[in-house]
Amino acid sequence: MPPAAPPELLCPELLSLDYREAMLLQERLRDACIASRGRTNYLLLVEHPATITVGRRGTYSDVLASDARLAELGVTVAETNRGGEVTFHGPGQLVVYPIVHLRARGRDLHRFLRDLEGWLVRLCRSYGVPAHADSPHTGVWVENRKIASIGIAVRRWVSYHGVALNVSTDLTGFDLIVPCGLRQVEITSLERELGSAPPMGEVAERAAEYFAEDFEMSLERAPVERFATA
Repeated sequence: MPPAAPPELLCPELLSLDYREAMLLQERLRDACIASRGRTNYLLLVEHPATITVGRRGTYSDVLASDARLAELGVTVAETNRGGEVTFHGPGQLVVYPIVHLRARGRDLHRFLRDLEGWLVRLCRSYGVPAHADSPHTGVWVENRKIASIGIAVRRWVSYHGVALNVSTDLTGFDLIVPCGLRQVEITSLERELGSAPPMGEVAERAAEYFAEDFEMSLERAPVERFATA
């Protein structure tokens, strides 16, 4: 018998979405992935406006700025059902939402997290940034500086939510919070490590290509209109 075709990974162009819009889109695609039994998976590449998100293990005491200060800065706060604590999203940060069935990966959530870290490490190193994972701390680091955060959720063995990689993010946004519950942690970005930022579109394209390779899927650059009806 010929080998089975790899599952498809549908990925639109880089999107600019409000956090709640992205959440609703993820939920639709998650349900579509469940219905397909993992034959069709999705990868969303997104930039968000300035947003603080509070995960399942998060506490509002880790939001250090007052409501008035956040309003002055134009930063919104959103509760979310992803794992993890409090983090910051903003322009210049590549947020990737893999909506994939974990059946083919042994329904092993810890393996999936480690694989996400490995994919991000590969992506950073492709730009000459010596990133690494730092178990048991989930995420990706450059020496002791955190460059990418991970927070996922799973329903019926389909993942959603995902990762945030700082490309050219205004890192002062992280001063508004205790990032991921880690006090005194230093946050970095590709721009800070390299002295200049690679183009966001290029990073997003490379992220999608590496993801498909590392997770053994067939990448299809689907137009966003196809996602609207998924």
